[in-house]
Order: sequence, then structure tokens, then C-alpha cells
Amino acid sequence: MDGITSGKELDSSEMGMLAHIYRGEVYRSTIWRTRLDQTTNWAVVTTGLALSLTFSGPGASPLPLILVGLLVMVFLLFEARRYRYFNVWRARCRLLETDVCGPLLRGEGVRLDGRWNTLLAHDYEHPDFHISYLRAIGRRLRKNYGYILAVQAVAYYGKLAIHPISVPNWDVFFIRAAIGPLPGVAVVLAGLVFHGTWIVIAILTARQDRRAWRARRSPAVG
Repeated sequence: MDGITSGKELDSSEMGMLAHIYRGEVYRSTIWRTRLDQTTNWAVVTTGLALSLTFSGPGASPLPLILVGLLVMVFLLFEARRYRYFNVWRARCRLLETDVCGPLLRGEGVRLDGRWNTLLAHDYEHPDFHISYLRAIGRRLRKNYGYILAVQAVAYYGKLAIHPISVPNWDVFFIRAAIGPLPGVAVVLAGLVFHGTWIVIAILTARQDRRAWRARRSPAVG
């Protein structure tokens, strides 16, 4: 075994250094958690504004709801990028909590056993994102943005179907959905593709997360 896997116990100065590292990682994760909340708030506020404009009067256009759906996707892309940074700091905090704070609270002490310290050292020496951009998008969809986009879709359908009066048939529905030279059928189909795409991304990335979780839980082979 080399020095890092020898089971060496940490002295008081090394424990103090770890305490400062943990405090710094908690601060970083808190800052990035705040940034995630900011983009979510932007998405909620703009969606609320679009709802107000769309249902402000009998002749109001449903176009703001379409535009806000695109804007929410921009916020989602911003937030997914921020989430990848947040996930790095959060993972480091959890590693210190489970492999350092946990043993200390159980009275077992902390040793350089070559597991947690090797992982943390490698993460500091070779920093990289822990999840892909697509998985980050999927997580934010399942946590927040799926609900926002669902509200946008229901509101858009309600605008076309019942506001200001209920449509008597599908022909009138598609007439209401038309935007300038674009026929209503094309607009509705584009909306179905748009919402179907984010639903598929959310489902597929959820499966990837479950596989990754099972891989972490399964015992090492060999």
C-alpha cells in the first residue's frame, strides 16, 4: 500500500484543514443553490406574466404562452449548466458528511483508508462535472420545470378551447391556434413535439439516474 491507503489517522491540524474544506464546500454549494433558485424564479414570474397577458381579455392572443414556453426552455438550459456546478460541490459535501462526519459521530475516528480521501483528492486534482448536461436537464425538469411547462401547456389548451367561449368543433380550435401565416394544425403539432420531447428527456434521464444509483449501491466485484 502507498501512503494514501495506509490507514493513517488524521492529527488535529489535518482535521482542522478538513473542517475548513467542508465549510468552503458548503458555502460553494449554497451559492450555487441560490443561483438555481434565481433561474427558477425567472421562469415562474415570466410564466405568470404570460398567463396574465393571454387571459387579460376576450381578444387577447395565445402567442405569449408560446413565447414563454420557449423562454422557460432557455432558463432551463441556464439552470442545467448551473446545476452541474452545484452537483460538484454537493457531492464533495456529502462525501465528507458520510465518510468523515459520520465516523466521528459514531466515535470511530477518521482514517485515511484510501476510499473517501482518494476520491476527494482526485476530484481536487482533476476537477470535472459528475453528470452530463442532458442528465442535468432531466433532473431540473423532474424537480421544477416539468411542472412549469405543464401549467403552460394546460393554459394554452384552455385558452384555445374555452376562452373567451368554448369552441364548438376542432375546426374552430385550429383557427384559434393559427399564428399569422402558420396554420393552426402546424402550431399544435409543434407544441405536441415540444412537450413530448421534454417528457421523453425527463423519463430517459430518470432511468440513467436510477442505473447510476444502483451502480453506487452495488458492492464492488473482484
